[in-house]
Amino acid sequence: MIKRKNILKIAIDSPAAAGAGTLAKSLSKHYNLFYLDTGKIYRFIAFLKIKFPKKYNQKFIASKIKSLKVKDLSNKSLLSDNIGTEASIISKVKTIRNTVHSFQLKFAYNPPKKYNGSCLDGRDITYNIVPDADFKFYVTANLKTRATRRYKELKGLKKKVTYEEVLKSIKNRDKSDLERKISPLKRTKDSLLINTTNLTKRACFLKIKKIIDRKTAN
Repeated sequence: MIKRKNILKIAIDSPAAAGAGTLAKSLSKHYNLFYLDTGKIYRFIAFLKIKFPKKYNQKFIASKIKSLKVKDLSNKSLLSDNIGTEASIISKVKTIRNTVHSFQLKFAYNPPKKYNGSCLDGRDITYNIVPDADFKFYVTANLKTRATRRYKELKGLKKKVTYEEVLKSIKNRDKSDLERKISPLKRTKDSLLINTTNLTKRACFLKIKKIIDRKTAN
């Protein structure tokens, strides 16, 4: 695997709807980093499973991941709750994780030349994908706050969903992410805990920016 030298690598792990994606995008824009929302890759595979049930197998997945462009992951239909639930099931399959793993490593360690580095967020980034990241963060928020955020996001996308359904979905996602045998969600000892429950998006960004600037200035 080709590894670019002297690049900035930021790794973020978090449970669903804790605000990690928004934070990672802000950091990537500010520091000119290549951003990869790793959870979206599993959502993309879930989308394939639902759309092409007869074609769906490991060979089909591998070919689709090989030709996957990062812009494909911004497809709004990937945000639906049923795709999120399916993605949580898919992410437990070892062969699929291995395929996705190599895709993630490529962008983490060899981002396009125009970027100063990479910023990845997901469930196992800090210890499995980029264990030598320059900065590691574990972003979280309480369950009700996360459910409210996801509910507002889905309503903004004109999705027909109730708050109770979203709350239940996130509870199930948490259980699945924390308890799965392969690459579960966990906070590593060297990850800084950022609780976003009572923080605005801007305050959260500034808090982390201060940490990064302090260290990179030395």
